[in-house]
Amino acid sequence: MRFIDEAKIKIMAGNGGPGCVSFRREKFIPRGGPDGGDGGKGGSVIFESTSNLATLQDFRFKRSYQAENGQHGSGKNKAGRDGEDITVYVPVGTIIKNQSNGDILFDFTDNGQKWVAVKGGRGGKGNTHFVTSVFQAPKFAQPGEEGQTRELQLELKLLADASLIGYPNAGKSTLISRMSAAHPKIADYPFTTLTPNLGVVKVADFKSFVVADIPGLIEGAHQGLGLGHKFLKHIERTKITVHLLDGTHLLDFTTMPDEEAGASVNKGAQELHRLYLAIRKELELFNPELADKDEVIVINKSDLFLGQPQFLNDVKIEFRKLLEKGPKKISRELLPKEPLSISCASGEGVHDLINVLWERLST
Repeated sequence: MRFIDEAKIKIMAGNGGPGCVSFRREKFIPRGGPDGGDGGKGGSVIFESTSNLATLQDFRFKRSYQAENGQHGSGKNKAGRDGEDITVYVPVGTIIKNQSNGDILFDFTDNGQKWVAVKGGRGGKGNTHFVTSVFQAPKFAQPGEEGQTRELQLELKLLADASLIGYPNAGKSTLISRMSAAHPKIADYPFTTLTPNLGVVKVADFKSFVVADIPGLIEGAHQGLGLGHKFLKHIERTKITVHLLDGTHLLDFTTMPDEEAGASVNKGAQELHRLYLAIRKELELFNPELADKDEVIVINKSDLFLGQPQFLNDVKIEFRKLLEKGPKKISRELLPKEPLSISCASGEGVHDLINVLWERLST
């Protein structure tokens, strides 16, 4: 099923039914007087969140929702039937906005929440209501009120505790498959992940959290390069960002001849730092608040350095120094003691990462 996270729809409540103009006509009862009934109330359009939906796919094919009109009143003081309400189901995490100005009207954060988006029109009163001592035969009744109409924009933001971000092929999909029971598509070419994936990470009995795998970012995403900023809204609700860096970028520096001690370590750390800042810049361009989230920095593919463990440790220490000297926008207290190193392929360090995330989420 195609992942749809945005939709535009039009909703219309039902009109109220008109009141009735009627006079009592029975044998042996002359001048029976007015007996017109009231019109029925128009139906309303109600939104309800459900955990049984994961996308806004249904709104791709149906973009207009009309509630039932109220029925006409009739003689003998019979009121018209009320129009039936209609319920529109949306996934948990859906935000409903006014299409004209972008104002947020309702945010569905829990399962089973309901919101009346447009109310049906009130039914008109029959001519019975307009009788007075000097006006005993009114020949008019109220028309029903028109129901409300709105044009809405629906936007889905997945609800997750932690999100995985990084360049394409950094190993985000492999990591979420290691951490949880999720089975996203994994391949060795860029942009394998085209839509966000959710996975539930079990820490212990009755302890778990949700992690989201966000499609890869590249420099210039704010200009539409790669997949652009299309899916970054899904990390706006998350508490922690896991910034995954690809350890293969260090391989070129493991074999370079050192003209002086530590040159390869410094250059490797500088390359990782450059990649890290490039992704942070894209986050800030989308929403400055994303760059201020708590984050865990992780270097993936540590299994490539089994023969050179000291090199990777030295790079991590040097990378930490670069982070501490970085721009003021990077919160010092949120930085980990040093970047974590893991191997999604072998599973090394993944359990430690889960424990770090759970500790951060629990505080």
